[in-house]
Amino acid sequence: MNKPATTMINGFDASRLSSLPERERSMIERRQAMLGPSYRLFYENPLHLVRGEGVWLYDPDGNAYLDTYNNVPSVGHCHPRVVAAIAEQAAVLNTHTRYLDEKILDYSEKLLSTFPDEMNRVMYCCTGSEAVDLAMRLACYYTGGTGIIITENAYHGTTAAAAAISPSLGPNMPLGMHVITVPAPDAYRADGKDVGETFAQEVSKAIAFMLRHGIKPAAFIADSIFSTDGIYSEPAGFLKKTLDVVHEAGALYIADEVQPGFGRTGSHMWGFMRHGIVPDIAVMGKPMGNGLPIAAAVMKGEVQERFGKDIRYFNTFGANHVSIAAANAVLDVIRDEDLMGNALSTGNYMLEGMRKLQQHFDCIGDVRGAGLFLGLEFVKDRQSRAPDGPRSLAVVNRMRERRVLISAAGIHGNTLKIRPPLPFGKDHADIFLKVLEEVLHETE
Repeated sequence: MNKPATTMINGFDASRLSSLPERERSMIERRQAMLGPSYRLFYENPLHLVRGEGVWLYDPDGNAYLDTYNNVPSVGHCHPRVVAAIAEQAAVLNTHTRYLDEKILDYSEKLLSTFPDEMNRVMYCCTGSEAVDLAMRLACYYTGGTGIIITENAYHGTTAAAAAISPSLGPNMPLGMHVITVPAPDAYRADGKDVGETFAQEVSKAIAFMLRHGIKPAAFIADSIFSTDGIYSEPAGFLKKTLDVVHEAGALYIADEVQPGFGRTGSHMWGFMRHGIVPDIAVMGKPMGNGLPIAAAVMKGEVQERFGKDIRYFNTFGANHVSIAAANAVLDVIRDEDLMGNALSTGNYMLEGMRKLQQHFDCIGDVRGAGLFLGLEFVKDRQSRAPDGPRSLAVVNRMRERRVLISAAGIHGNTLKIRPPLPFGKDHADIFLKVLEEVLHETE
């Protein structure tokens, strides 16, 4: 018997096509005919965008939408310094890394200076998925193992290898034969237990299961804020014990920084730094170039050394001149506009505002996060803490109708996923909080 088609949190239901205006209906029909059913659209009423600037997006009628969700344009949509860097380099030279060039070296020095000293090698590719794929190759080659440990609703990418460690893609996407899942570190439901200790115990059980079945562990991989699991950020430092467990098993720790990296958590450049740990490999993706296709894996030198000597690596478009120019401009903007400081201050302001709403709305079970990566969890009641995914979805879609863009996360889809571009300020936060309060009143 065929399995039911998988759905996506906050995804458009194609059965509603006839209810849409002619312009959007025609575009969706063309999409379906040419791109096929795998492609998904956000929202009950899909959004048609034609322009972006800073933290704002615009539809064909000139309506402005506040972007409270998109992390890929990390320094803001169409940031002029990034746009200028791309255009200027595109007019001069754009080729690959098999020719000598100063720009990739200058950028690599700048990027590596943001990491702990032990992490002193970088390898470039085009997407976060490719970076994850490469990181797993490195881990398996270095350890001689094949076992990978992930969280239950993780997302790490779309290549065959990355999709096989991405359970959030749904039940029709099989996990790898040597992939073991562990529950996410949910402090909201910890009932006073030490989250770090509990999570480390789960990882230890997964390792023991592997060994009992003749599988040698290669790596544990997680993003340090557990974004698709539901945004689990606290307490800072809880991943230290897990790092020790992973290393004791002879495996590597891979930090997926595609979402929490580049200053998003406010206090540190990289999400893993909040936990006071040094991973063996860290991967990053398109926020690196503000949306241009560039990604990388940064690692300890010893992890890459034998792989590099034994296996030739080349990625035609990885670290091409235009993408490096964009990435360099992104680092400069983060520094010059103090976007980490802004992420911290605005994020704390938003947390305070959402906690005030929590006092008035019983449907808000928990508010959590770090910097401009926040989660607001809806529950049916605070006693049971039972997830309320339908309410979350209703809030997401009603906010979209008021031109504030947000989405949801978690295995039950009941947590608002709040991660706007880094220039998102307190004035933008006020708009978000006002609209959120209005919508919460409507959905009571």
